[in-house]
Amino acid sequence: MNALRKLFGFHGGVKPAPNKDLSTREPIAQIALPERFVVPLHQSVGGTPRPLVAPGAQVQKGQRIGAADGNVSAAVHAPTSGTVLAVEPRIMAHPSGLAGPAVVIAPDGLDTACERDPFLWRSAKPDEVRDFLRDAGVVGLGGAVFPSHLKLRAGREHPMQTLVINGAECEPFITCDDMLMRERATGIVRGAAIMGELMQPREVLIGIEDNKPQAVAAMRAAVQAAGVRGMEVVVVPTRYPAGGAKQLIRVLTGIEVPHGTRSTDFGVQCFNTGTAYAIWQALEQGMPLISRIVTVAGNVARPRNFEVRIGTPLAQLFEAAQALPDTERYIMGGPMMGFRLPDLAAPVQKATNCLLAGSPALFPPPPPEMPCIRCGDCAKVCPADLQPFELYWFARAHNYGKAQEYSLFDCIECGCCSYVCPSRIPLVDYYRYAKSEIWARERDKASADGARTRYEARLARAERDKLEKAAKLAAKTAAGRQKAEQAMAGGAAAAPGEAAADPKKALIEAAMERARAQREAAQPKNVEGLSAAQQAEISKAEARRELARQMADNKEVPPE
Repeated sequence: MNALRKLFGFHGGVKPAPNKDLSTREPIAQIALPERFVVPLHQSVGGTPRPLVAPGAQVQKGQRIGAADGNVSAAVHAPTSGTVLAVEPRIMAHPSGLAGPAVVIAPDGLDTACERDPFLWRSAKPDEVRDFLRDAGVVGLGGAVFPSHLKLRAGREHPMQTLVINGAECEPFITCDDMLMRERATGIVRGAAIMGELMQPREVLIGIEDNKPQAVAAMRAAVQAAGVRGMEVVVVPTRYPAGGAKQLIRVLTGIEVPHGTRSTDFGVQCFNTGTAYAIWQALEQGMPLISRIVTVAGNVARPRNFEVRIGTPLAQLFEAAQALPDTERYIMGGPMMGFRLPDLAAPVQKATNCLLAGSPALFPPPPPEMPCIRCGDCAKVCPADLQPFELYWFARAHNYGKAQEYSLFDCIECGCCSYVCPSRIPLVDYYRYAKSEIWARERDKASADGARTRYEARLARAERDKLEKAAKLAAKTAAGRQKAEQAMAGGAAAAPGEAAADPKKALIEAAMERARAQREAAQPKNVEGLSAAQQAEISKAEARRELARQMADNKEVPPE
């Protein structure tokens, strides 16, 4: 442990009331199995996993029911044993309230687990380890739910200097990471050690805010017991949003990760403590990610942390924490970045870290929005070093091009600007709306570009087919003309010889000779007694016969 380690600061930030003490008084509790599990198929960044089961199928605890769709995806597993009732869209925990594909399972009460063995990751290739974590469904549990196997690409390919384990957990009310570090520090340290073996960083830093002394003590004891070289627990000042990846990297290392780059470009990678624990469970125990720790707090009689199976209805958690009668709304996440739940029938997902019950006393309705006075308080507290009031004006005026010029997508939606705004403007809502509009326009543009490309390709294909047909017709016509000319030339050259040698033509000429002889024999020998008219008729008939004979002699008889 380096007691003289230098810490750095980050721009902005606020210090809201933590409200963490109530949910840390009791240990993590197990929650009973529900009557129905609704396991969402899409629970991470990337493609939606393909369902591997059909209605009526029998599944076991830990069995894979959704296969990763591509590399940027993660598998989904059955949280218990039972029968698959349906594979259909169900309402999800999302601000939109839209439905998503899910596998509905009726538990059989036996909780029978499928066979699992520890993965021999030390003797496996790095790609095999990453594929195993992908199929184990391990994703980031700090809120981003990015597939963890993609972030483990390091070593020779991407040399790492510092591996950061994020235990800051800065948002009010949320204590799931705090309780996990208190009670399961050994598993977290072992998971961090595994990541260190895979990524080969120079140091492993576990950052924890100074308002979690019990978690700090537990983690330091676990690090000392494990004897992992280069691993250190670092206490950082409590300031929201110090738990953001870029902010914590800045505090621990002094590295500022600019826009358009990733922390890995600077030799730093960051994982949540819950992710480290899930990696240890997957590789050392063969247990896929089927549960997580969830904080239930706010307007409840018994705020507490529960270990919850993925797919459990949210209503069951509020029942376990005994939501009070005056609860008027339910929130997923913390008060700074959370969103209002559309329906408590939605299931727990891998991203569900906190559930809050709200009441008018605990979360009073905001006062009416007032005009912006350009005081600049929002810019002073922005951890991304932006100009929130400018972004607000551009978003309100639908000038999305200028909003992007002012780095709208650098906004992490932490809510610091809305927290300090004296005019009570919901600034983050404007930014979210502007981002959604930009994304929608980009999708429309991409769709239009794709349609234009397909139309141009169809026109080019039609023109190409037309030219090919014309070329074939011209070639066929030229070949026919050449053949006809050759036939005519050959026929003219061979006509005299063929006429003499053709037996059929000789027969015709012989027949014509006999006809002439017969006509001559039938003609009267003495025409002197005939009248002038009769003699003229005879002369004309002879002339016609002579002409016919000449024509027959000159006529070309075609070959058979």
